[in-house]
Amino acid sequence: MSDNRKYYYLKLKESYFDDDAIVLLESMQDGVLYSNILLKLYLKSLKNGGKLQLAENIPYTSQMIATITRQQVGTVERALQIFMKLGLVEPLQNGAFYMSNIELLIGQSSTEGERKRKARLALQAQKALPGTGADKCPPDQADKRPPEIEIEKEIDIEIEKERELERGQPAPAAYGRYRNVFLSDKELAELKAELPGKWEYYIDRLSCHIASSGKKYKSHAATIYKWAQEDEAKKKPKKGIPDYTCKEGESL
Repeated sequence: MSDNRKYYYLKLKESYFDDDAIVLLESMQDGVLYSNILLKLYLKSLKNGGKLQLAENIPYTSQMIATITRQQVGTVERALQIFMKLGLVEPLQNGAFYMSNIELLIGQSSTEGERKRKARLALQAQKALPGTGADKCPPDQADKRPPEIEIEKEIDIEIEKERELERGQPAPAAYGRYRNVFLSDKELAELKAELPGKWEYYIDRLSCHIASSGKKYKSHAATIYKWAQEDEAKKKPKKGIPDYTCKEGESL
């Protein structure tokens, strides 16, 4: 009997524990304990694109996090404060926490059916693209846009559409200048509500970034929220630094 369940996993680079933030974290008193809590929170947030929430509109509280990580509430509260100072966790407007850089750590294993689909789609895409052989593609064109990049992009789009249909949800639509930002109706509605007057800017910004860099993101909506939060953080004056700016006609 085939296994059709979806499996999410955490992708850690070999240098994960050498990152400055993790080194600083583990150098603190109870730092190894905090590091363990951090990994558990990453795992708990995978299915929600980095958001720590039990269900939609039900964010995890400190008490709930203490329960699922099997730690004391006080320890969890101290850990969350440290995580936020180190930029590892960000608070959201709805009270939930967002695990920073989660899009770089999320992995999703393929079930047997998805593996077969991916192989089939790869074969179809390979046949559909003219001149994919090395002897048929001019060297300068091959360097500019290798055929396998286009194949992988089409495969990812088709697999995502099939996954949504399997869950009984409509397939995400393409947005942005280059039609490469994929959002469900629900995600788009949330962006409009939480980023009024800015959601179109961030969608186009992400579209241009993907088109120019070739980067892939597990959740386009989560990436937009992260960028918006980073932009807001840059606007806030740093504590302890006096403001010496003056208006026209004034002097210090």
